[in-house]
Amino acid sequence: MARKNRRENSTTAQPPEDVLSQEIAEELQATEDAKPDTGEAEAVASEDSQPTSANQTKDDNARIAELEAEIEKNRQGWQRTLAEFQNYKRRTERDQSQLHQKIKSDVLAHILPIIDDFERAMANLPDTLTDEPWLNGVRLIQGKFIKLLAENNVTAIDPTGEPFDPNQHQAIARDESDTVASGHVIETLQKGYSTGDTILRPALVRVAN
Repeated sequence: MARKNRRENSTTAQPPEDVLSQEIAEELQATEDAKPDTGEAEAVASEDSQPTSANQTKDDNARIAELEAEIEKNRQGWQRTLAEFQNYKRRTERDQSQLHQKIKSDVLAHILPIIDDFERAMANLPDTLTDEPWLNGVRLIQGKFIKLLAENNVTAIDPTGEPFDPNQHQAIARDESDTVASGHVIETLQKGYSTGDTILRPALVRVAN
């Protein structure tokens, strides 16, 4: 009421346009006074959001750690699988190589008795047959077998006069000898054969006591 009386009293003393300007200014000031303090509101909102933001960051870090652990687990699993596959591949290649070598050795070993027969036949050939035309054909066949062995790196084992080696020689007799040292081969009764480190057949020998 006093404010109204003052406004009325001032109205009587001021021109109309000044009164209107004053009223507008007063209304604007009242509106400004009625506005909330945005700074305080923002501070309160910020304080309220801090726990939520911290919790969200904590959850994100936990999820990242979980994913990194899963990635590492998968990486180690892939490495183990790759290592197992490489070991399997090497083992398979080794087994195949060994199988191939065994089959090859078995085939070559079956040829050796044929070589023995040719050598015995030629060693005991009568002089009356040495000029026979068919003998050239026999020698040609024998030569093909010998060539086949050479192409497969097969070498003969004839250890006469050498120290006895149980890995390559098979002793079928032990005799006294004046010309051969003890433990050495007196005579090779049947040649042995080898290819690389594989003994296709040991040499049959007589060994000096």
